[in-house]
Amino acid sequence: MDRIPSPIEQIHEPLFEEKGLKVWIKRDDLIHPHIMGNKWRKLKYNILHARETHRTGIVTFGGAYSNHIAATAAACAANQLESVGIIRGDELSPGSNPTLRFASDQGMKLQFVSRSDYRQLKENQHQLQMTYPNHLILPEGGTNQLAIRGCQEIWKEIDQPFDYVVTSVGTGGTMAGLLKEMSGKSKLIGISALKGNFIHSEFKKMLQHHDIPFENYELLDQWHFGGYGKVTDDLVAFINGTKKKINVLFDPIYTAKMYFAVTKLIETNYFPPNSKIVLIHTGGIQGIAGFIEKQKKNILL
Repeated sequence: MDRIPSPIEQIHEPLFEEKGLKVWIKRDDLIHPHIMGNKWRKLKYNILHARETHRTGIVTFGGAYSNHIAATAAACAANQLESVGIIRGDELSPGSNPTLRFASDQGMKLQFVSRSDYRQLKENQHQLQMTYPNHLILPEGGTNQLAIRGCQEIWKEIDQPFDYVVTSVGTGGTMAGLLKEMSGKSKLIGISALKGNFIHSEFKKMLQHHDIPFENYELLDQWHFGGYGKVTDDLVAFINGTKKKINVLFDPIYTAKMYFAVTKLIETNYFPPNSKIVLIHTGGIQGIAGFIEKQKKNILL
């Protein structure tokens, strides 16, 4: 059963008290065991739209360990919709890793394509729509107008004032939804999981495309740990140590980097004393099993 609204829990760490800060975390990772976090938010209105327009299913894109692929497969299965995943990597198979095995078990038809074909299909979806004329096509990561609408509801559920809101950033859809609903009432900080400063211009393009006025936000790109999907031994140790301290499990791709960044910002006095901060746990826990299988890293489960 979906746990909406997701709970907001205060985090107690000596560092926070030392700096005179109060920190909470919105546990979107607890919304649903398989459709968790921002993926639940992004899929909510897309699933409703598919059903209301009498679509037979959803086609979408993703990599081998995609949270979006796993969540879409589960959401479609729960709503009696067909699902098709266009997967980057023609060397893969439905049994290649836990994410793809789960998606296949949920009934998703997996279509493995080369990286060049993947790019072409993403950029020109006309052929794909002809192949699946009665399916709704979702972009990689799931971010579209309906997804942003779903992410706006994160802020609607936060019923107390905060000075800062912090979220991890991949495609930027969650941050865009928050920014649109917040209307500058608090400062929004995004921690990019991607290497490179291109994310700044890409995010501004997204805001312009979705008619979201530039408001009170900062996008930080220095805590990617080597780039998207890159995980160091130090980050694994941080995840395990954090789990023991506050009993919250973060994923190595997005949310652990977000929480690590927050601790560093607090250490360097980024937040004024007496600030109230809420962190958004955007889920992604399903990816840990695949990470362990591939990297043989011991993350607590």
